[in-house]
Amino acid sequence: MGLFFKQEIPQSNVLYSSGLERTKLIVGLGNPGKEYDLTRHNAGFICVDGFVSDKSASWTEKKAFKALVADLREGSTRIIVIKPTTFMNLSGEAVQAVQAYFKITNVDTLVIHDELDINFGSLRIRQGGGSAGHNGIKSLIQHIGEDFMHVRLGIGPKTHEKMDSADFVLQQFSKDEQAELKSMSQEVSSIITEFIYGTELQAETRKYIL
Repeated sequence: MGLFFKQEIPQSNVLYSSGLERTKLIVGLGNPGKEYDLTRHNAGFICVDGFVSDKSASWTEKKAFKALVADLREGSTRIIVIKPTTFMNLSGEAVQAVQAYFKITNVDTLVIHDELDINFGSLRIRQGGGSAGHNGIKSLIQHIGEDFMHVRLGIGPKTHEKMDSADFVLQQFSKDEQAELKSMSQEVSSIITEFIYGTELQAETRKYIL
C-alpha cells in the first residue's frame, strides 16, 4: 500500500521525518462542498480550518488519501491535519489511508466532530467509545478501531424537537451560533496544541461560551 501512495503523491510534496520525530494526526470531520459550509455537521471542518489558518498553512488535495491535507511542524513534532473528501459516511477510508502511509497509531490521532447530544457552547473530550449514532465515527471505528481521542463539539439541542436529526445537522448554524464559532475554534485549537505537545487529554466537558 505504501508504494501505491508514493506513486500518487509527488515527492516534492512529502516531507520525510527522522526516526526521532513523532507524527500526530488531527482529523476534522464534515462534508465537502460549498453547500455544506457553516452546517452543524461540518463543525469539525470549521475548527481544523481555524487551526490551519492560525498556523499560516494551507490545504492540498491528496486524491490517494481521499482528503485535503495540511502538513505542519511544532518543534520536533510533525502534524498531519486532514479533512476527508469522502463525505461523512466514508470518513474512515481517508483516516485509514493517512494512518497507514505515515505510520500513525490511534494513540496519536485526534478526531474533531459534531455531537447532537451535547448543547452548543460545550465540547467533550474522551478516548474511545462507540459512535453514538454518528455515521462519520461509525466509519472510523470500522476502519481503524475505536481507541482514538475525540473532541465532540456540541451542536444541540434541536430547534424543533420533532425535526429529523439528519435535517437538523445539515442546517447552517443560526446567526447567533455563527457569532460564537470563533470561540469554538479557538478552544479546539488549544486542545489540539495540548495534544501536540504531549499533554495527556483527560475525559472532560469544557464550555467555551460563558
